[in-house]
Amino acid sequence: MLISPSVLNSNLGRLSEEISKVEGVADLIHLDVMDNHFVPNLSFGLPVVAGVLAHTSLPVDVHLMIDDPDRWAPAYGEAGAYSVTFHIEAAKDPVTLSKNISATGARVAAALKPGTDLDSLDGLLEHLDMILIMTVEPGFGGQAFMYDMMPKIARARELSGAHMWIEVDGGVSQNTIKDCKEAGANVFVAGSCVYSNPDPAQVVRDLKALVE
Repeated sequence: MLISPSVLNSNLGRLSEEISKVEGVADLIHLDVMDNHFVPNLSFGLPVVAGVLAHTSLPVDVHLMIDDPDRWAPAYGEAGAYSVTFHIEAAKDPVTLSKNISATGARVAAALKPGTDLDSLDGLLEHLDMILIMTVEPGFGGQAFMYDMMPKIARARELSGAHMWIEVDGGVSQNTIKDCKEAGANVFVAGSCVYSNPDPAQVVRDLKALVE
């Protein structure tokens, strides 16, 4: 059971300081890369991710909400990201892309928007280390958790078996994390509930206690 705080709702002007608040308690740190094309929001890109990698002890969990991940995603693995997630809706050749990311030494994950069926992963599962199920529409933090995604989480676990990591992203909080675990998830991205609190580390501890 892994907690991956998302910095999207943190003070990005003090990013290194914000990440340091959860070091020692979080399992990963989740970085949302958005290009204002695949999703209607703009965050940061490879230079910022590389800067984070140079200044944190946490494994970096990169979530690419971008067009043309086939071109750009492997560079995040080459920079040292622990896990690189691309969106299945944006990938032109997801099998080759997965192999290219894996060749960098990074874990490989495919993300699905709420409206994307798990059938889109046919022929790809053997090349993945993780499936990310979006429980909000991607692009903005602080959205309400979509409980109608619970069967999708359960089905992802059923299709992929015990070895696959199943990550949930969007609206994960003290009120929803146990339901996600019970459905089959084992990696939990928590953003606004962590960084809206004056003690982010304690929130991470609380979330871990709920699933462990």
